Amino acid sequence: MRLSFALVAAEIAMAQVPSSSYRVENVPLPREIAPEVSSIAFGKDGMLAAAFRRGYVYLMDPATQRWRKFAEGFQTPLGIIAADKPGEYYVTHLPELTRVADEDGDGVADTYETIADGWGMSGNYHEFIGGPVRDREGNFYVSLGLSSGAADPRPPVRGELTVRGRTSKSAKPGTVGRVSHYSPTYGRGCSFKITPQGKLTLLSCGFRQPNGLGFNADGDLFAADNQGDWVGTSPLHHITPGAFHGHPAGLNWAPWFGGKDPVEAEVADLEKMRKLPAIQFPQNDMGGSVCQPLLDSTNGAFGPYAGQMLVPEWTYPRILRADLEKIGGQYQGAAFILVEGNGLRAGNNRVALSPDGKSLYTAQTSRIWGTSEGLQRITFTGRTPMDIQHMRLTRTGFSLVFTKPVDAATASNPANYSMIHYYYKYHAVYGSPKTGITPVKVMSAVVADGGRRVELAVDKLVARRVYELRPANLKGLDGDPLATKEAAYTLNQLRDE
Repeated sequence: MRLSFALVAAEIAMAQVPSSSYRVENVPLPREIAPEVSSIAFGKDGMLAAAFRRGYVYLMDPATQRWRKFAEGFQTPLGIIAADKPGEYYVTHLPELTRVADEDGDGVADTYETIADGWGMSGNYHEFIGGPVRDREGNFYVSLGLSSGAADPRPPVRGELTVRGRTSKSAKPGTVGRVSHYSPTYGRGCSFKITPQGKLTLLSCGFRQPNGLGFNADGDLFAADNQGDWVGTSPLHHITPGAFHGHPAGLNWAPWFGGKDPVEAEVADLEKMRKLPAIQFPQNDMGGSVCQPLLDSTNGAFGPYAGQMLVPEWTYPRILRADLEKIGGQYQGAAFILVEGNGLRAGNNRVALSPDGKSLYTAQTSRIWGTSEGLQRITFTGRTPMDIQHMRLTRTGFSLVFTKPVDAATASNPANYSMIHYYYKYHAVYGSPKTGITPVKVMSAVVADGGRRVELAVDKLVARRVYELRPANLKGLDGDPLATKEAAYTLNQLRDE
């Protein structure tokens, strides 16, 4: 079969944070299709597969930047991963997880196989889906968004339809009362495990709009959720079986909730049951709508952040990073901005690392509210940025590890570390301001390890707070200014607890 190709001109722009370390380029797209790239992945043959929001999958040869149409007929495909052989992929779209493959080798998919479709659908515009990701045993994972209270179900509805879990009949003080986003059909607001044979198992509940899943280096599963009712700011959650992540609506379907109506539940009881987010991205300062977390598995090819999670940002032209650690057996950690602006567009929805590890491709789509669209590539230039690589909790404060030796004269001055702590409210209101903002006095700053580490001692550490650090006047031993303008550590548990 003869394949047709179409290209548009590429433009190159430089990123700001830091401009000498990461280069941002526009990737040319097929001329005949709207540039709504909703998901991307590299296949076993090195081809870049791009899913487009209107239902298509195209393949691009990175060497020639030539595209060909590979598959079609998907309903808002929001996830794609490579399967076990070239020309084979798994696609998550609203109704199902599908295996799509080119079995006869002509370059175009001829097999569409349903792996799983056991979740509910009500036709509500807000019902997005995250994933798929796949674990080491071959199991798949997906996550489902809630329905918006601004719209009712629209036929045809798939599965059981319930009005339970939307508005309380009694509205007793201290109970949930109502939710702005609800779960009218099976599994909305929950995550699922899918075996290779297609068996669907509900894993955890309590999400609002979990737009993206990813594994860390230890094989633990994480989801990025979005701010809204019962979600004070955009978080990164560690998913474990039976976990409740905070939004009451999805408890409609949780076997461990005993069939109770979640809007009749006591908020205090839900607070006790809630598994705190591993990271809370400061709203607007960092996150607006965070998406698929992706492990930097490049061992340094993409810069000095190997082992951390790269998190695309939809509202703002940013790629964030999450530096996780375990305290008391639970994840928590620091958030940073990796790249921002100056060529990078907003609408970043899914990301994929190139096979050589030197570039991060980011798929940009407007979804339904309008923002930038297209495909961009962020490439590490090989120049190490002067940056805070890690922010780790100690018993007396925080340990900052730098990517390069820091100038001791500036780094040893406690006045150069402005810090506050605060929390986000757990309530029915859409989002939350930074609440209980409290200045944190940095008592001392001790430079160690030849300038690669600074130990900050603070006057007092408080659990269940976000610690926001804004360093100033710091520079590297080589004179490079510090790239980090803000770091935010989500302190759920103290080290001595």
